[in-house]
Amino acid sequence: MLGSTHGTLTTDFRARVEACGESPRTAVHSSAAPSADDAVPLDVSGRPLHADVPDLDRFFRPESVAVIGASDTEGRPNTGITRQLIAWAERVGARIHPVHPTRPTVFGLTCHASVADLPEQVDLAVLLVADPLPVIEELAETKVKFAVAFASGFAETGDAGAAAQERLGAAVRGSGLRLLGPNTNLNAFEEFREDLDGPAIALITQSGHQGRPVYTLQELGIRLSHWAPTGNEADLETSDFISYFAEQPEVGAIACYVEGLKDGRSFLLAADHAARNGVPVVAVKVGRTETGARMAASHTGKLTGADTVVDAAMRQFGVIRVDGLDELQDTAALLARARRPTADGVVVYSISGGTGAHFSDLATEAGLTLPTLSQAKQDELHQWIPDYLNVANPVDNGGHPVGDWRGRKIIDAILADPEVGVLICPITGPFPPMSDKLAQDLVDAAEQSDKLVCVIWGSPVGTEDAYRTTLLGSSRVATFRTFGNCITAVRAYLGHHRFTAGYRSPFEDAPRTPSPSYRKAQALMRPSQQLSEHAAKQLLRAYGIRVPREQLVTSAAAAVRAAGLVGYPVVMKASGPQLGHKTELGLVKIGLTSASQIRDAYRELTDIARYENVPLDGILVCQMVERGVEMVVGVTQDDLFGPTVTVGLGGVLVEVLHDAAVRVPPFGEDQARAMLRELRGHALLEGVRGAPPADVDALVEVVLRIQRMALELGDELSELDINPLMVLPRGQGAVALDALAICR
Repeated sequence: MLGSTHGTLTTDFRARVEACGESPRTAVHSSAAPSADDAVPLDVSGRPLHADVPDLDRFFRPESVAVIGASDTEGRPNTGITRQLIAWAERVGARIHPVHPTRPTVFGLTCHASVADLPEQVDLAVLLVADPLPVIEELAETKVKFAVAFASGFAETGDAGAAAQERLGAAVRGSGLRLLGPNTNLNAFEEFREDLDGPAIALITQSGHQGRPVYTLQELGIRLSHWAPTGNEADLETSDFISYFAEQPEVGAIACYVEGLKDGRSFLLAADHAARNGVPVVAVKVGRTETGARMAASHTGKLTGADTVVDAAMRQFGVIRVDGLDELQDTAALLARARRPTADGVVVYSISGGTGAHFSDLATEAGLTLPTLSQAKQDELHQWIPDYLNVANPVDNGGHPVGDWRGRKIIDAILADPEVGVLICPITGPFPPMSDKLAQDLVDAAEQSDKLVCVIWGSPVGTEDAYRTTLLGSSRVATFRTFGNCITAVRAYLGHHRFTAGYRSPFEDAPRTPSPSYRKAQALMRPSQQLSEHAAKQLLRAYGIRVPREQLVTSAAAAVRAAGLVGYPVVMKASGPQLGHKTELGLVKIGLTSASQIRDAYRELTDIARYENVPLDGILVCQMVERGVEMVVGVTQDDLFGPTVTVGLGGVLVEVLHDAAVRVPPFGEDQARAMLRELRGHALLEGVRGAPPADVDALVEVVLRIQRMALELGDELSELDINPLMVLPRGQGAVALDALAICR
């Protein structure tokens, strides 16, 4: 097969290389997710329930590498890249094969005219060509496992580039190989220090330069094991590397810089896989603002998604989101190296009352638990600390004890407290020799303890021996330069271990077969239409969600009879497939108590509808439900994650306060209750100003039933809105008073 196409391949390859002057950075993939293996368990909508973990061993540690477009001509862009790849191949023990149509040798190595001339099947092909598409087709013939495409000019450039990227992606999917890029760089082939030990950080970035702060942690003694620069993610994506890194025994944490997610579901499956394995994932995800989202799209051609959904999805699956690259490096380093906490309690220990109070305020506001030390522990500390100083937490030693034997005694006593899991010592500036002694005592104590010891070295200089040698030389002390980064990292550390301690994958409980409710609901769906309120409530009924007693009528006389059956007082509302906000049009009448009011209301509602040219399917005569907490529960479709479920304060408050929580199905009862706790107005459900507590159990049940609806109807349901859902006093349930549903 190779022999039959050899001449054509060589000619095409020469033309491509010469046309681009050996520069790989001018050309174009598809962001479509790979199809799920039939053997993988699927949910009710046909989506996989487990992450597809690629075997990337031969990518990071290949036995043989082909460099296509290799060069040794000084001044050429490809020459520097070729030189670096040769050095990298030597470090990892790989055989390297330069490929170029006109060169007999490159850097003294035999150069092959085409892919077809390679002397062996290679594990990895590095493409230094402007258009990787034809080369992908050649590589497929030789069964290459992996390829890297540096070329740019794809989805990050607009529609034409996106179309070219789609063609490249389609070729990759049909080739049997896996592709990194395009629009990537050499970060995967960096030199990592091999003299460092302990758990390592694995790094994933879509912009190589943004990974530099994490890479340079090696200079502070923190090990880095891998770097995956994913670029435009035509094939291999962030999710693939998260899943793979989560299985590597040397990886203690995964640090990510994400500009856009290629596929939300794949990302959640990967995060779930990491959580199952107890491996923390720390991520900077850009696109919080409109400006940030626009820049991200122009750089990598990805959807950034609604940031509130991205943020909620990350928290839901245990991904620790941070804002800055400094937070990324500090948080990932702590999570990679620190042992599992023995307690959640944090003690702040300082030589200054002001420093301790300042840090304690910030830590408490951030949600850290600063327990008051027991009286017995305080009495013990006062053996070495003057009685007039506060040692309840924060612990203020007054300064002098750190200069002698008392300093170590104090630290050991704090760490011996069973309620203490973390000791934090802010040193706002060097004050030798006392600060040198304090740093050494902290390091020595940390070596003898299973508790986490953190130090904030506040000096702006950073050249002090106590910092550079003593603190950074310790593998047991976590050293920070700012209060904020320390608090962020410690909160993430404690939160991660709480999250994973009893972690159960929500995908385990995802429905795999349709329920009887689904079959009822399908009969009610009207593709590309908005359902009337009456029809939307029938949809809710299909899923066992309670609605008021009501009847749809088409005459005033029928309305009077319906009111008698429903029971006074009643609400009358116009019902039609094009009606959204009925109140603004005057199409709702409440508190009707007599037949005459019913007849008048019917006439007025139909007159308004006729005047507004709004088609009706009738008038709803509804039971009036007055006492309860108004909530909103709904479903929307997110571009990245598909159906999402929202719960928040209802009525007009949802538009005024925007107090809502979001989750991506599937999720369980614990997450439904967590959604309610996130609401600023959560206290309303507990009962305020004499109001009885609301039936939270019934509200949670509605949220879970709506989730089931979202999973089963999938993209058939574009939007669902229950507003208000009246949550009655405890034990009395919840009633959907109004509903809007839009079908796709």
